[in-house]
This record gives sequence, structure tokens and C-alpha cells, in this order.
Amino acid sequence: MLSLTDNILIVIVTMAASLLFMVGLNRIWPVKNRHSQNDLVGWQLSVLGTTYAVTLGFMLYTGWTNFTAANLNVEMEANALRNIYRLAEGLPQQRTQIQGLTRDYADAVVMHDWPDMAQGRLPEDSHLINENMWKSILAIRVASPSETTAEDHALSELSTLTLHRRARLLQSTYRLPGIFWSVLLVGGVLTVLSVSMFGSASPRIHTMQVFSITLLVTLVMLSIADVDRPFRGWVHISDYAFTRAQMTMHDSN
Repeated sequence: MLSLTDNILIVIVTMAASLLFMVGLNRIWPVKNRHSQNDLVGWQLSVLGTTYAVTLGFMLYTGWTNFTAANLNVEMEANALRNIYRLAEGLPQQRTQIQGLTRDYADAVVMHDWPDMAQGRLPEDSHLINENMWKSILAIRVASPSETTAEDHALSELSTLTLHRRARLLQSTYRLPGIFWSVLLVGGVLTVLSVSMFGSASPRIHTMQVFSITLLVTLVMLSIADVDRPFRGWVHISDYAFTRAQMTMHDSN
């Protein structure tokens, strides 16, 4: 995905391209010859700009909503892992094994899952540990009501952990459909072209208009691209929730 350097380069290239297009258009079609077309161009720009602004805003809102949902899902997965670690205290038969697996799970997520997701790969290490956790808890033979309660809660938390892990993997592979990117790109190009075609009496004001519109559209589209893949690129969800879980479990060991 895009790094901070990539974002800066894209902004520079896009701004330069739009300003060069404006200069070239002014040479081919002088501004004074476009004054008579301002009513038509202004009407087109008004409709196109409003439609595109709504589209941009909706896409940005959707992307940020998905990003925050993925972040919350990670927090809930890490919280379920810590709960399993604590509930193991009420299961003396398998306490050492279950707590060892929870620590291994946190280590695998931090050291393997996050680097794999950053490269667009599906992680496998945590899946194997998750399977062993199921086998370990299901193999318990409870000897008291308190152990029965602890086992029931541990199974519930393990089910929650598994659910959020699967959701995390799905969120790591989610992509904004290509047709949406086509709408964003075509709309951005048409909007900048319409602004460039406007016959302003002041070259400085016209340049500022083209510059500001292009900058705003580019920044919003880069924001959408950055949050579109929540576990990759410059803007991504960190593994802090599992790092904190690591510290909690190792400190209480």
C-alpha cells in the first residue's frame, strides 16, 4: 500500500499535472474566448461538483467506518484472549497449558500475523494455536461446579476469540471495489477539467481555484486509499492491543 512518501509524491505529481493542463488549455483556448461559455461551464461545474462532493464524502465515511470497525474488532479479540488467560486459573488440570497457549497466541499475532497482513498474506501461525486451544479446553474433565463454570466461560471466550480472528482476516483482505475507484477517479478528473475550463478574468484567482480543488480532491482520495486496507500501508491498525495483552499475561505469570 501507499507509504507517506508515496502520498507526497502523488500530491506533487497531481498538482503539477493539473496546473500544466490549465496552462496548456489557456494556450490552445485563450481565457478571453471562454468568457461566453462561463454560464454553461459554471452550470456543469455546479452539478458535477455537488455530485462528486457527495460521492467523495460517502466513500470517505464508509472507509473510515470500516477502519474503526476493524480496530474495535482487534481490541475485542485481544480482550477475549486475556479473559481466557484469567479463566484458566479456574481450570487447574489444564491451567499451565491453556495459559501457555494464550501467551503463544499473542506472540504469534504480534510477530507473524501483523507482518503477514501488512504484506497481504493470510497468517497461519495463530490459527494452529487457536485449534490447540480448542482441543485443550474441550479435553478438560471438570471435577467441581466452579470448574464447570470456568470451562463454560472459557469456551464462550474462545468462541468469541475465534469469531473476531476470522473477522480480522476478512477485514485484512477487504478492498474497495474497482468500480468505486473508477467513479472516484473519473469524477475527480472531470471536476478538475471543468474548473480549468472556466474563463476567469483573473489568472491568479483561476490558478488558485484549480490548485485548491485539485489539492482537496487528491487529499480526500488518498485518505480513502490509506484507510481502505486497515492493516497495510502508512495508515494502519497497530498491534498495540496484543502487545498490551502480552505484557499483562507475562507480568502475571
